[in-house]
Amino acid sequence: MGSIEDNWQQLDIAVIGGGIGGLATATSLRQAGHKVTIYERADFAGEVGASISCAANGTKWLEKWGVNIPMGRPVILQKLISHDWATGDVTNVYDLADYKERWGSVYNMFHRVDMHAMLMDSAMGVSHTGTPTVLKVNHRCTEIDHEKGIVTFANGNIAQHDLVIGADGIGSQVRSTLGIVPDRKQSTSHCYHCIITTEDVKRLGLLDLTPSSAIEYWGGQGIDKIVYSPCREGELNSFYCFFPTALSKNPGEGWNHHISMEELLAPFETLDPRLLALFRNSEDIKPWRLFVHQPYPIWQKGLTCILGDAAHPMMPDQSQGACTAIEDAAALGIIFSNKYNFASSPTDVRKGLQIYEQVRKPRASRVQEASARARENITERIGFSSNTTNPLYKVADEKKKLTIEEMNEYDMFVAIDRVVHGTETA
Repeated sequence: MGSIEDNWQQLDIAVIGGGIGGLATATSLRQAGHKVTIYERADFAGEVGASISCAANGTKWLEKWGVNIPMGRPVILQKLISHDWATGDVTNVYDLADYKERWGSVYNMFHRVDMHAMLMDSAMGVSHTGTPTVLKVNHRCTEIDHEKGIVTFANGNIAQHDLVIGADGIGSQVRSTLGIVPDRKQSTSHCYHCIITTEDVKRLGLLDLTPSSAIEYWGGQGIDKIVYSPCREGELNSFYCFFPTALSKNPGEGWNHHISMEELLAPFETLDPRLLALFRNSEDIKPWRLFVHQPYPIWQKGLTCILGDAAHPMMPDQSQGACTAIEDAAALGIIFSNKYNFASSPTDVRKGLQIYEQVRKPRASRVQEASARARENITERIGFSSNTTNPLYKVADEKKKLTIEEMNEYDMFVAIDRVVHGTETA
């Protein structure tokens, strides 16, 4: 037999979905030497919304791939700060001052639009290593032949690829073609989101939270919680506002829906007045309907797999949605690199996807479960889960809590190697 390098082949890969997960996947596989085409259902591959976290377990892959991180205009986080709901008094602090020293990468906070543009560049830009990704818009996937890698689109086009990856979000059509029916239920929590510029904050003499470069929380001992984060180099302030679903008057969800100022303020009468003043001057107020998904039975079949929100949608309370999608992308890049034989033939691609599921599903499912626990208990949140001497500290099970060490000490290369060698021995 020849060497792995001799057997390895460049794959022609389809990524369904041009969001953050899809672009991260295209970046990773481009770096691994493959040709990638992204198929986006809309007429423009873009993002809306607001802040999105990228802790060290995500940032390290952006760095490894040579992503132009300054293009994403991040805020480098320095603290997690928890406040009393009504008074705003500080009740808990997790200091991130030594974060890079401990974990090798910083904790970034991006605006979704900026992060998307940054990853669009790393996937498609000519200045990066590998073949630039091709983007095809107005391609809504309807069917996939998982054994042959044939994708059918609503516009009548058909494409055949060596590998098909579903990065098409929480409403994934690729997931449906795999026969997965989500076991989900609507959360008892609903969320509103709003933003206000730092320029407006200062002009109006309101509470300026940007100097702390922190994610800040109000409440969190129960359903009610406000999550603040600065993004776009501190120019924009993002608020996620959680409250009981029973109080919601708006059945819609998604970034294309809008609600009134009155609806935003209604659930939060007893909140710290300084925050209410910020809310009264905010804009882009939108609802976000939340669902709790149980782990799916499979992530792959034949030449097809899913990742990110298509594979493991989770509650937002661990701020790990983007990072887990980036980890999925990284795993695929490693598995189909020339270190292994999984790009050598269709049979090997199938084996590679089985390895991918074996490696990624347990870790992502654990984060998924921990995110659900943190929805109504802020001390389950990574960082605060280490502040065991805080008077408010309480977790459901010490053995099951998710810690910053578990997330950031994880070695993807070792994890994949163990599964590969275990499989080869079997």
